[in-house]
Amino acid sequence: MRILLAGASGFLGTWLGDRLAADGHEVTRLVRRPARDPRERQWDPAAGQLDPAAVAGVDAVINLAGAGVGDKRWNDDYRRLIRTSRVDSSSTLATTIAGLPAADRPRALLNSSAVGWYGNTGDRVVEEDAPAGEGFLADVCRVWEAATRPAEDAGVRVVRLRTGLPLHRDGGLLKPQLLPFKLGIAGRLGSGRQWLPWISMADWLDATVFLLAHDEIAGPVNVVGPHPVTNAEFTRELARQLHRPAIIPIPALALKVALGGFAHEALTSTRVHPAVLTRANYPYQHPTLPEALRAALTS
Repeated sequence: MRILLAGASGFLGTWLGDRLAADGHEVTRLVRRPARDPRERQWDPAAGQLDPAAVAGVDAVINLAGAGVGDKRWNDDYRRLIRTSRVDSSSTLATTIAGLPAADRPRALLNSSAVGWYGNTGDRVVEEDAPAGEGFLADVCRVWEAATRPAEDAGVRVVRLRTGLPLHRDGGLLKPQLLPFKLGIAGRLGSGRQWLPWISMADWLDATVFLLAHDEIAGPVNVVGPHPVTNAEFTRELARQLHRPAIIPIPALALKVALGGFAHEALTSTRVHPAVLTRANYPYQHPTLPEALRAALTS
């Protein structure tokens, strides 16, 4: 397949670009700087600028662009960047796709979203048909997903990847936790009762490729493991895998001091079930947290 990839330099995009190329797909990456390679195309999503020729004739577009939610302490400026970086990239791609002649449009747009859509669900299990919740990330996800509608209205299959917390030692949820755990100064966050919708990196990649190939699947898809755990359970299992103690809980107030606005999201409980992937018989490589952590720490 000929695939146009946005967000290719990010944590997930780097892994996915390499995986797609290894599978034999022709991958062209969208970059904000001047293109330096025949497999790159320049764009400016903040200005809504993308040459339609970069999209015309590709089989699928995958958009993972967006500022990292855990990369910096949240202030008003960074909140705006989190929102605009996602909405601008999605809108630019969707409107460009919709403006192409039907014969030149890609068959699919796989657009990143997040389980933040659901807000704080407590102990309640949610599936893809659940409405958007409340809070900053839920509001971001609402407008983020809405930005893809021009492509959907033009008849393109749109899959909204409501990604959970991918596990890999080089990034995401796991990387910043490894040193404190290895030093024995880690523990649960707050009460530890909040649910974490994790997924192994291998399964995130496999599930994305699976959704790329399954033309019958459209709309929101929870890209998470089948067995979510609480933060306390996650903490105990990671400590067990690392053979380290995890007995120092981090109070909610300390998180708020350290993380600012992001602390609220770190304490949010989101108990998500991957109903679409389950019904489609997606074969998980790592269906349980111990398997996923073992893979994350040794790959």
